[in-house]
This record gives sequence, C-alpha cells and structure tokens, in this order.
Amino acid sequence: MTDDFVSGLDVYVSAVLTKKALDLVVLDVRNLTSVADAFIICSGQSNRQVMAIAESVQKELKKQKILPLSVEGAGEGHWVLLDYGHVIIHVFYEPVRGFYDLEGLWIDAKRVNTRSMNTRKSRVQSPPEVSDDKR
Repeated sequence: MTDDFVSGLDVYVSAVLTKKALDLVVLDVRNLTSVADAFIICSGQSNRQVMAIAESVQKELKKQKILPLSVEGAGEGHWVLLDYGHVIIHVFYEPVRGFYDLEGLWIDAKRVNTRSMNTRKSRVQSPPEVSDDKR
C-alpha cells in the first residue's frame, strides 16, 4: 500500500468525519475489483444523520472541486452511496449496515488508516475514572 494512495484518501475521510460519522472503515479494494480503489464505510445513528453525513461529504468535496459521478439512496437515508470513481463512500443507517455487512463481503480487503482517522483517535479522550470515594 503506497503512501500516495493513503494520503489521497484523506480528503474523502476528512469529509466523512465532519458530521461525526460512526465506525469509519476504509478498505483498499484495488486488488479485488475494478469498480473502485477504495470503499469508505461509515454509519449514522438515524436517517437524518445519514442524510447529513452524505450532504456534508458532497459539500466539503465540492469545495475542493471533487464532484460525485452519482449519488444513490439519498431519498430514504438508509444507505447512501456516493460514487467518486476510484473512491466509493457508503453511509449506512446502523441496522442496515449490519444487514448488508460490506466489511464481511470484502473481508480480503486491507484496512487503511489515514491521517484524519489517526488524528480523530488521538482526540478521543478516555472516560473519567470513577472513584469509590464518597467524600
């Protein structure tokens, strides 16, 4: 996996992270399909959040002059597919994601961590410790 490939995905990952997408996974599918080079999969906790994530991704990428080839499923908010040619972004409503199990379907794909994903992880703070002291 080349650094150029991973760094090129970061613009898409950053766009996905703008609306607090959950369980973000980036799959390198270059050696498994000719459909795309990478799948970005994430979830929202409601149909509204799924729609907000998808709209935000389009808005953020449009600022950088990156436009989707097609958008599918935006009407219902259960599964929105944003096709950017070499990158396909799947935004799922959580229960629908489990049903389709794309990560299981593409189990042979390598998982990728981009700079934005690593930055987000480092910002997540551990929960405060609970003390048994009742002073």
